[in-house]
This record gives sequence, structure tokens and C-alpha cells, in this order.
Amino acid sequence: MTWFVQTIITAITAFAATNIDDIVVLMVFFAQVNAVFRPRHIIAGQYLGFMALVIVSLVGFVGGMVLPKEWIGCLGIVPIVIGIKQFSDRETDEPIQTVTDGRNRINTPPKTRSWLTDLLVPQTYQVAAITFANGGDNIGIYVPLFASSNGAQLSLLLSIFFLLISVWCGIAYQLTRHPALACVLTRYGHAIVPFVLIGLGIFILLDNGTYQLLFKV
Repeated sequence: MTWFVQTIITAITAFAATNIDDIVVLMVFFAQVNAVFRPRHIIAGQYLGFMALVIVSLVGFVGGMVLPKEWIGCLGIVPIVIGIKQFSDRETDEPIQTVTDGRNRINTPPKTRSWLTDLLVPQTYQVAAITFANGGDNIGIYVPLFASSNGAQLSLLLSIFFLLISVWCGIAYQLTRHPALACVLTRYGHAIVPFVLIGLGIFILLDNGTYQLLFKV
């Protein structure tokens, strides 16, 4: 087996193993799409968040610094904070955020803004923050994976990773189009998002053993 084929298999395996849980999160995000929260915000946020994970992994690789798993788990605080904020915003701004609210669509700003302007919005950064916070396992796997690769292998790994992001988004989007699943997510997705994010944050904290830091203090 050539290094080219081996690297492709390694990249697909590593990406799938570290991002399988992102499918569920992406499905929840796509179920919330409305006149304000667009698919491009989700896709751009996914790419931004993943790029941040890769950069952190490369810094750890180049500098020879691998963060302890317990400290990586502190990233779980991010989705917890966002989930609490969304829950609070939902209680005060429910009519504005309703997907089926026709008035919300009427008040949408005219499509005269550039693509770049549409991407530089809080919705994109929110998705990016969740993607980054959910990437504790990614960092733990990518650092040694990058360290064992040469320049050509690293370039191929990253190329496949970024290609698979679009595939991941496509899979999640198509799953939300399933009639029964789409009905449930569209009706209840917005209501359960804060709980999903808080639960995700708690899982990240526990899965990485971050609670052990409390016993070291």
C-alpha cells in the first residue's frame, strides 16, 4: 500500500472517529434555518471552527506542546455558556426567533450585502465556537497524527479533512430533510438546542476528566 492510499484511509478514519458526534449537532443547527440563520452560516462556522482546531493542533505539534486532556476538556465550558445564553434569549425573544414567523421573513434585510458580510455575523461564530469546543478529541488525535507525518502527508491529510467537512454538512442537511425527522426537529429543534449544547458541554468536561482538576487544587 502506497503512502498516498494509506494517508487517505488514515485521514478518513481519523476524521470520522473525531467528528461523528458533529452530525447530530449539525442536524440541530440545520433544523433551525430561517430568514436569519442560513445554511451558509452553519457551513462557514463549521469550517472556521475546524480551522481553529487544526491551527491549535499544528501549534502543539510545531512547539512540541501537547495540552493535558483535562485542560482540553475545559473547552466544554463554551457550549454550556452558549446554551444558557440561548435559553435566556429564547425566553425573552421567542416571537423574533420563531422559524415559521412570517413577519420575521418580511423584516429580513434586503439581499444587497456581500457574501463576506453575511459570513461575518454572530451566527457563524456561534457555530464555529461549538465546533471548536467539541473538538477536544480532535486535538488529542490530530497532534500525534500530524507529528508522525511529513510535509506531503500533512498536506494530503488537511486537504481530505477540509473536503470531508462539506460531506459532513451535506449528510447532516439531508438527514434533516427526512420527513419524520425533519418534522420533529423543525418543531422542537429550537426548544431543545440549549439543552443539547449544555449536555454537550457537560459531556466534554466529563469525557476528558476535567473534573479531576478540582481535586488537584
